[in-house]
Parts: sequence; C-alpha cells; structure tokens
Amino acid sequence: MGPGQPAQTLQRALTTAGVRAGDGVVVPSYGTCEVVEAVRQTGAMPVFVDIDADSYCVDPAAVQAAVTHRTAAIVAVHQFGHRADMARLGQLAERRGLLLVAHEGEQSTSVETAMRRANAAYLSQRLTDVITPRVRPGAAHTFLQYVVRVPGNGRPDRDAFARTLRARGVRCRIPVQTPVHRMPPFRRDIWLPETERAADECLALPVEAGLTRRELHRVASVCNGLGGLLQPA
Repeated sequence: MGPGQPAQTLQRALTTAGVRAGDGVVVPSYGTCEVVEAVRQTGAMPVFVDIDADSYCVDPAAVQAAVTHRTAAIVAVHQFGHRADMARLGQLAERRGLLLVAHEGEQSTSVETAMRRANAAYLSQRLTDVITPRVRPGAAHTFLQYVVRVPGNGRPDRDAFARTLRARGVRCRIPVQTPVHRMPPFRRDIWLPETERAADECLALPVEAGLTRRELHRVASVCNGLGGLLQPA
C-alpha cells in the first residue's frame, strides 16, 4: 500500500458515510498530517483532541468533551501499532449517532509482528533510564514503532539524548516533531497538554523484525549508559 493510499481510503470512507462540508470530525493532533488532510479534503472541519498519555491514541474522555451538535465523525488512529480504545469510542459514537473510523498504520505479516513484539519485550526488560512503552490492558500492540520517553527537561534533553545515541551508532528518530495543530496549514489556538508533552519527550528506538539479539543488546546498553548524563530536573 502506497503512502497516500490510507489517507485516500479514509477520505472515501468519510465521504461515503455522508460527512459533508461544515461537519466536525474529531482527530488526534499527535501524528501525521495525512489524517487531517483527508478530513479537509471532504470539506469537513478537523477538531483536534488530546491523546492518552500511555497509548498515544485519542483519549476517549477528550473526544467526549469535544463532541458538539456539528460533530459527524471520530477518527481513531492506531498509533505506533497500539490500538485505540475502540470499545469506549464505539460506545460514545453509538450514543451520539456518530461515525467511527479506525485509521490503520502500515500492514505487516504475523511473523513480522511477532518478531517486533519479541524485540520490544527484550528492550523493555533491559532499558533502565527511559520510560518504556505501556500497553493498555486488553489492547493489542504491534510495535510498528518502539517509542520511549526520555525523562528530564523535555525537548532539550530528548534531543540531546537522541544526538548522543546517533553519535554512538544507535539509530533513533523523533516520531512526531510537531503536533498537527501547530503546523501552519492547520494551526489552532488550543492547548493539548499530553500531545505537547509527547512531542517533547518521545523517541523511537530500533525494533524492526530483522534486528539480532546482539544489536538489541547494544541499543539497551548505549541507552542505559547515558542515564548519568541526563537527569530529571
């Protein structure tokens, strides 16, 4: 599936369900702009809501607070491979007569997913100086990305941690540089505290299926070796 196809599929789903110009569609700001762009292509208005601090998916309580008479749909993004709370979102959508659409990430085989989960479990058992991913009880996580939080003073410490990892040969990336609601084409004058905090603290470490145990051990070793460099304020 090409990079533009999930957004096109989402746009078709919204349009087919009758979402029209002027309708409100609840979306997360923490993630890529393709979901928001798909909503705008229908003529609807993206309504940004905050995320759950553990799953990085939309917080059902925040969604409920954002629903108005103009709301037509909720888009739940399964973030980094962690499934959104579809049970609670589904109950809300049913009560309010809203469309609920799940936006899937990239697809992978069951073997790849099993290997990523095993790699994630290995890292979570060995990492000591970052906050490892949390999985909501009963939820599924395929670990398309292994996202940790770097403790300390937010973005400066996270960025310094990332630079040092790269200098020592460990690949890493910042999963969301800027929340969508702060990007110029989509800017809103709102404050989403968990979204802002995640954008400042999160870092994705290698977890792909092809990693060897030796490579994973090095990732954990290098990360743990930086614990004395960056301490919480």
